[in-house]
Amino acid sequence: MKKTSPWAWIPTLYFAEGLPNVVVTALSIVMYMQMGLTDAEVGLYTGWLALPWVVKPLWSPFIDLLKTKRWWVLTMQLLIGSALAGIAFTLPTPMWFQGSMFFLFAMAFASATHDISADGFYMIELDEHNQAKYVGLRNTFYRLAVIFVNGALVSLAGLLEHSFHMSVVYTWTLIFYGLAALFIGVWLYHCRMMPRPKDDISSDKGVGEVAAELKRMLITFFSKFGAKETFFVMLFLLLYRFPEALLNTMTKTFLMRPPSEGGLGLSPEEYGLAQGTVGLIGLLLGGIIGGVLVSRDGMKKWLWPMVCAITLPDVVYIYLSYTLESNLWIVSSCLFVEQFGYGLGFTVLTLYMLYYCQGKFRTSHYSICTGISYLGLMLPGMVSGYLKDYVGYQKFFIIVMVCCLITFVVTAFLKIDPEFGKKK
Repeated sequence: MKKTSPWAWIPTLYFAEGLPNVVVTALSIVMYMQMGLTDAEVGLYTGWLALPWVVKPLWSPFIDLLKTKRWWVLTMQLLIGSALAGIAFTLPTPMWFQGSMFFLFAMAFASATHDISADGFYMIELDEHNQAKYVGLRNTFYRLAVIFVNGALVSLAGLLEHSFHMSVVYTWTLIFYGLAALFIGVWLYHCRMMPRPKDDISSDKGVGEVAAELKRMLITFFSKFGAKETFFVMLFLLLYRFPEALLNTMTKTFLMRPPSEGGLGLSPEEYGLAQGTVGLIGLLLGGIIGGVLVSRDGMKKWLWPMVCAITLPDVVYIYLSYTLESNLWIVSSCLFVEQFGYGLGFTVLTLYMLYYCQGKFRTSHYSICTGISYLGLMLPGMVSGYLKDYVGYQKFFIIVMVCCLITFVVTAFLKIDPEFGKKK
């Protein structure tokens, strides 16, 4: 039987993994803002949508019990496509907010489950050599999904609204119907093209055995170091990205709110270019350079420069909020600098999670780390809109810069092997 080439399914699988995540965490913010919600409402309600990614480690072991990874991937893709269609169907109705939130939350749950099953399928189908060989391909198409949603789709929404004089509701209805059709097409493609690995079988363990293993996994996660050091590790995972947690939603609204409300007043097309394309390129470059530097010199040597990189460029938002500079090239340059610094500094969090998760239950422990980190993004993000509405964008960005001290403090307590990250 002819083996399916990884090129036939890896690009589409990881594009399908990235797309719903960005729709839930980023596109929903733009849509709700344009549909008339305040910044406080946008921050609170979209913040809740991150919950499935926070708690997904709790149900991930049980996915092995039922069916195969391939079955889970295809089922979740069908559910995501249906949820996208559900959003489009409810937007023109009087219950548009309640309906769209319901389907967005269903999509978030399906997307988090899809992440688990897709990564598991990738590891089952490919040997270690090919896993390493194709990791760049999977990451590239995941990022292309981010560019497609934040860049192309937001720009398309603006084009439909301004060039074809469509209402905001009709514009977003068409966008989500188009996304639903695209995702159903991906599902149909994968039904035919995804291979059927012989090792992709449901586990023969009982629920009790899995629950006991889950308990052991949690106990070993919190007992890697002494109680004091473990406490500081948890603080680091929760608070390292505290400034980003405050900025994440409010920077999107700041870029698009009119100057009369303290924003820059970018059109959706300009937002798509500045944030969804130029900013993302800066993020990717920062991540790549961060990985190269750590691989050469080790994580400990570059720890503090990278902490500075993830915090200090946030000052560009203070500059933009006081000048209300709307020149697209200047705004794009500022976002490039900020996102480049974030990509460089995010390397610290990623590598420290890998460092902490060495040993038994490595994959599950890493999943818990990402869940804790997501919680650290979710909770401040939910209140960021209320803080911004109370003090305004200018003072809000100053407060964020002061909060960068939190990142420095929680990093100062980390203990890292100087050789960790160096290429052997």
